Amino acid sequence: MIATLSSRPAVELAPLLIGATFLVDGVGGIIVETEAYEADDPASHSFAGERPRNRAMFGPPLTAYVYRSYGVHWCVNIVTGPVGYGAAVLLRAIEPTAGLATMAERRRTTEPRLLASGPGRLTEALGISIAHDGLPLDAPPFELIPRQGIPDIVAGPRIGITKAADRPWRFGLRGSPYLSRPFR
Repeated sequence: MIATLSSRPAVELAPLLIGATFLVDGVGGIIVETEAYEADDPASHSFAGERPRNRAMFGPPLTAYVYRSYGVHWCVNIVTGPVGYGAAVLLRAIEPTAGLATMAERRRTTEPRLLASGPGRLTEALGISIAHDGLPLDAPPFELIPRQGIPDIVAGPRIGITKAADRPWRFGLRGSPYLSRPFR
């Protein structure tokens, strides 16, 4: 099911990922927060065209686009749309359900809420780095399992950007304590 969704625009795929399970080498959990970035979106890394840093965004759908944010932490996105399009969905937070001891060791905390609530925490907890950039998400070390049922999803403005910040392209599981930031 996830593979059939991968050709959709990012703004359509982002809410459909809420409730899906995302694992890296068996470590991960349920996706509770995403953000969409389209090719024509001034906040998207692909907006000015393909560059070495964003090359994975222009690759096949259902691959990882990993980049360093503010020179501090990695962020992971799911590339969507046809090859060459340049759209992706940022994974902002997961509810940890698998490999909690590994996540706790990597994050140096046992507080479940702090393991993967935020894009930097998520990649640190799952051990994601630039080595994962461009890898297919439907093959090891990744596993992307479709959600069961239809979760209660809330939408709002994206976080931490200045361009097109008012677009309601941030999606989350309503009431989840694992969100990076509550929705208004």
